[in-house]
Amino acid sequence: MYSLNVPPPSAVTRLASSLARDVPRARARQHGEHTLVCKRLGDGDGARLAARVREALAGVAPFELRVSGIDLFETATTGSAPVVYLDVESPGLRQLHERLCGVFDPVERIEADDYTPHVTIARGGELADARRLARREVEPIRWTAERLSVWDSHRNVSVREFSLPV
Repeated sequence: MYSLNVPPPSAVTRLASSLARDVPRARARQHGEHTLVCKRLGDGDGARLAARVREALAGVAPFELRVSGIDLFETATTGSAPVVYLDVESPGLRQLHERLCGVFDPVERIEADDYTPHVTIARGGELADARRLARREVEPIRWTAERLSVWDSHRNVSVREFSLPV
C-alpha cells in the first residue's frame, strides 16, 4: 500500500516515542516509522501513483499543522488495537485530503468524512493504559508542511518526495 504522507518534525516524533513508554505492552513506532497519512493511494506501480500525486498537488502551498493532544481508537479498522495517537489539527491538510479523495478512491471507514489526521504513538497493549495516556495533556506543537512523501508501507520507505508548492 502506498500513501501520501506529511513527514512529522523531530519534536513530534520525540514526543510520540516518549509517550509510548506509558503503554508498555503496546508496539511503539520505531525511529523513522512515525508518519502522518494525508491520503492512502492504493497498491500498484509506485512511480505511476507518484506521477498522479504530482499532478494532483499542482498549486498546493505549504500548510500549517498542530499537534493538539492525545486520543485513541479503541478498535481499529485494520491491525491491532487500541491505537493511541497524537491528534493533528490542520485545515490545509483536510483540504488536501478532500482534494486527493477526488483523484484516488477513499478507503471506506478511514478516509473522506471518517479521516482523522494523527501520528500513531503505539498499537495494541492494555486498553486501560491507552485510556490513561489519552487523558494526558501535551503542549501543542506547530509546524509547516513544506514537503510531502509517497510512502511504501510494505518496505517502510519513501519512494518520492515533493516540495511545496509543486
